[in-house]
Amino acid sequence: MSSKKELSAGQQEELLSVLKTRFEKNSNRHKDLEWFKVQAKLETSTEKLWSLNEMEITGGEPDVIGYDKEGDEYIFYDCSAESPKGRRSTCYDHEALESRKEYKPEDSAVNMAAAMGIELLTEGQYRELQKLGKFDLKTSSWVKTPAEIRKLGGAIFCDRRYDTVFVYHNGAESYYAARGFRGWLKI
Repeated sequence: MSSKKELSAGQQEELLSVLKTRFEKNSNRHKDLEWFKVQAKLETSTEKLWSLNEMEITGGEPDVIGYDKEGDEYIFYDCSAESPKGRRSTCYDHEALESRKEYKPEDSAVNMAAAMGIELLTEGQYRELQKLGKFDLKTSSWVKTPAEIRKLGGAIFCDRRYDTVFVYHNGAESYYAARGFRGWLKI
């Protein structure tokens, strides 16, 4: 991940082109929304554009999935078919990472999301995403874990198998090559 939270003009142009192509290709995710309005909002949100680029370069394939009229904000989710490749093999959060005595992963899902300027999907948001397509058929994704579960040392993750969304639990310090996390961002 980059250290400065700003993209060059060339990077912005390239990202906007990728996002526009994805937007047009997946119109079922954002019925009744128009790209030129999304682009206008993106062009005035340079730090959030940087966050979208971080989502893109880690394999998230961010796309618009909705619009919040009250806040006048577009909602982006990671829409990659599988959990983003550049965000796998992470434990849940910093506390879990620090609790490992050996074989520590490089980072945690919560730390990475914060560094990218995004939030982990909640279980409800994950279920919304699954209404837009079939995601995580071979992988799984950490989701924002309720405080009560986390206090007891656990964390939750989701996947889709047998055409059904499943929610599971694991120790927050666990990590697997096929588990990453999905994020979201409002712009």
